Amino acid sequence: MSELILHHYAMSPFSEKVRAMLGYTGMRWQSVIVAPMPPRPLLAPLAGGYRKIPVAQIGADVFCDSRTITREIARLSGKPELALEGCSEEVREFVRRTDLEVFFACVIAAGGPKLLYRFWRQTSLMTVFRFLKDRIELGRTAKVRTASPKKAPGVVREHLADLEIRLEKRPFLFGDTPNIADFSAYHSLWFIRDVAGSPLTAPYPRVNAWMDRIAAFGQGEMSSITPEQALETAKAATPRPLPAGDDASLVGEAVTIAPSDYGLVPVSGTLVAALPDGWVLSRHTAQTGSVQVHFPREGFAVSAR
Repeated sequence: MSELILHHYAMSPFSEKVRAMLGYTGMRWQSVIVAPMPPRPLLAPLAGGYRKIPVAQIGADVFCDSRTITREIARLSGKPELALEGCSEEVREFVRRTDLEVFFACVIAAGGPKLLYRFWRQTSLMTVFRFLKDRIELGRTAKVRTASPKKAPGVVREHLADLEIRLEKRPFLFGDTPNIADFSAYHSLWFIRDVAGSPLTAPYPRVNAWMDRIAAFGQGEMSSITPEQALETAKAATPRPLPAGDDASLVGEAVTIAPSDYGLVPVSGTLVAALPDGWVLSRHTAQTGSVQVHFPREGFAVSAR
């Protein structure tokens, strides 16, 4: 089996969620660095124009959204608690809120000159301008309500106070070992504390100690490859067999699949599986040959073309 390939960039919060999880599991993986915003011409043949990052790849199977990526990590590592399906409803609800409402509040609260300066140091002034324009457009078309810049810090402080209480008698949020909730909560706060340099987390010593424990896991055994090598890996591989689905109504049909919250760019292909927890499209390009693109059901919508 091919190693997991992660298409990501350094300052991406959801990429950090996956990188931290790879560190916890000690997995070997390959890294492809992509631009912080579209266009990404060497990722498009794999993911069909899907715009969110990260994207993962195992051979000729491509995984969009961190929910499908963490599911693969849980499967490969034998740690079901790293996928939503392996956790209680309490954990699932915590992750849903943290990955959307709290995430946006953290990003909004982290914004400011210091963050832009750090971003500029890693890229260029032109990239900063393009990034800001892209994120403004992303927010304009989003279908989720986000906290205003005035209210976002309050949402973050409420979240931090909740975590501080949870961590009073245990090292991780729901017990003695981490599960998907820890990594979902970690990446947004990593963006605030470690990327933006914000003091918001400073009054919460247990939260900071917990973040340090997550960071100490590292990022697994990473090796770098080029985007062209990732395309070659896909072309040399065969998509994996799929289990029988629970809904055959659109299977075999030409469809589009798009996020229903933000980043609403549709991906076109032939629906080859409608699984209880996800959709799978088949796509073919000259650069990749046939690939299967996996999406979660939650947060995505499928439409006949």
